[in-house]
Amino acid sequence: MKALLKILEKQKPKFEKGGKLQRFFPLYEATETILFWTNDRTKQGPHVRDGLDLKRFMMMVVVALLPAILFGIYNIGFQHYKAIGQPASGSEMFVFGLIRFMPIVLVSYAVGGFWEVLFSIIRKHEVNEGFLVTGILFPLTLPPTMPLWQVAVSISFGVVIGKEVFGGTGMNILNPALTARAFAFFAYPGKISGDKVWTAIDLAKDKLVDGYSGATPLLAASGTESGKLATDAMAAGGFDWMNSFIGLIPGSIGETSTIAILLGALILIMTGVGSWKIIFSTFAGGYVMASVFNLLAGPESTGMFTLPAYYHLVLGGFAFGAVFMATDPVSAAQSERGKWIYGFLIGVLAILIRTVNPAYPEGMMLSILFMNVFSPLIDYFVVQGNIKRRLSRAH
Repeated sequence: MKALLKILEKQKPKFEKGGKLQRFFPLYEATETILFWTNDRTKQGPHVRDGLDLKRFMMMVVVALLPAILFGIYNIGFQHYKAIGQPASGSEMFVFGLIRFMPIVLVSYAVGGFWEVLFSIIRKHEVNEGFLVTGILFPLTLPPTMPLWQVAVSISFGVVIGKEVFGGTGMNILNPALTARAFAFFAYPGKISGDKVWTAIDLAKDKLVDGYSGATPLLAASGTESGKLATDAMAAGGFDWMNSFIGLIPGSIGETSTIAILLGALILIMTGVGSWKIIFSTFAGGYVMASVFNLLAGPESTGMFTLPAYYHLVLGGFAFGAVFMATDPVSAAQSERGKWIYGFLIGVLAILIRTVNPAYPEGMMLSILFMNVFSPLIDYFVVQGNIKRRLSRAH
């Protein structure tokens, strides 16, 4: 590593001001800080003295994602061999999942990184480390069968429209990874929804076992006819609360295992990177709203009205969104009271969309994006309320 550092330091003058390659300094700086550290230090004025820079802040999110990533890779292989009825060892399942997962991640980082570097060169500023997280979050919200060219187009939309047009990291209103996911869903609905996209199989050579269905538990519950219990439909598909909590079920790559996601939540909370208030209030809002629908359910209600509240919290992208998307430090509410309101409303809206709109059983993505737009307004009213209370005490 010392030899590599010497090589980088030797080439640095070429990229600095006055050098032949000065316009490409953002690319050099990104390479240097990712591999090593930044030598830039604040020199004057009052400032916070802390060893945690933006790169390490974002890297902690990637570390927290590792349980979900590793489980998701294994689950890709597990669902594949289950679908074709062929026995396989755990290592074979993991290797198969890794082969299907890595191209999606590489395309996400390569294409998204291209846009990051391009905008940095044009604007003549450093490459934003925020893409370390966006580049891995987006693939985890996709099925393993997503075509790579659609991954490229979607991440381009997420980075350019979701972030760069607002000025880059720290200026964006919407979560870039969710913006890319929303684009993929509405632009290529046939590749990101339905009961055929969640399992990595090649129908030309893989023969499915009799009675196999690729539907997710959430799809099974949402497709329940009026007057029938959603839990009965899930049980018929081989799903119950426990295996939905563990995560060995069809679904988006990183969203199926609530256990793995909660391990990531623990890392974010213990390191102070993720807000426990947003995470807790999001789960609370979802539970309260689902309980209300349970009370309103009648004999002719659709199955989603009858789905127990605790089921909602482990299905679809609810847990993943609450832990890794809603807590985005840029697009989330910043005030302490605002975080409670912001998270609670995300949970409420997610269950509302799931239950009331039968054409769209997963509501977490839209609810977070919707509340991203309103988070500045929430903070505004919280701050104004604090000002009024202090003025009333002063008088």
